[in-house]
Amino acid sequence: MLVNLTELFASEAGRKEKREISSELEVFSNGAETYQILRKTPVTFLFTNLAAGKVRVEGEAEVVLEMQCSRCLKDVEQEIRISFMLDVVSPEIPLEEADDQTFMEGYSLNVESLLNNEILMSLPTKVLCRPDCKGICRVCGKDLNLGECGCDTFVPDPRMAAIKDIFNANKEV
Repeated sequence: MLVNLTELFASEAGRKEKREISSELEVFSNGAETYQILRKTPVTFLFTNLAAGKVRVEGEAEVVLEMQCSRCLKDVEQEIRISFMLDVVSPEIPLEEADDQTFMEGYSLNVESLLNNEILMSLPTKVLCRPDCKGICRVCGKDLNLGECGCDTFVPDPRMAAIKDIFNANKEV
């Protein structure tokens, strides 16, 4: 969805305008994975004219994504709160003064592009179904949250490998 900012760019400094805009996003993709958007709130925008051709865009929203637990791979609802503040400039301003504005299309703000960027920046580095998630067994793949599997998960210390080789070489048959 595009929001036309032409009037705000041309208005007097200090003018504020508040808008609530519903997003049309149904899925979010970060380039490697795609997540289903389960719930979302409308984006509450506050536009403030800072000077001729310069507008501050502030906004907040909430999005709930269906993600996988990093340890046990169960589906998890991950709530992401988005809050942003950025300055945009009209296309008439020279590019040196304008920041990277990939979400601007002429005089219009591309809400979906802006939201994609903000969700990407707000994604958690690790998603857990619960703080004490035990994950899955490395040997058989059983969910360890449901109980132990009985597999031998002993991992020898690699620093002791040379000593183990010496003992194995001198071992009597």
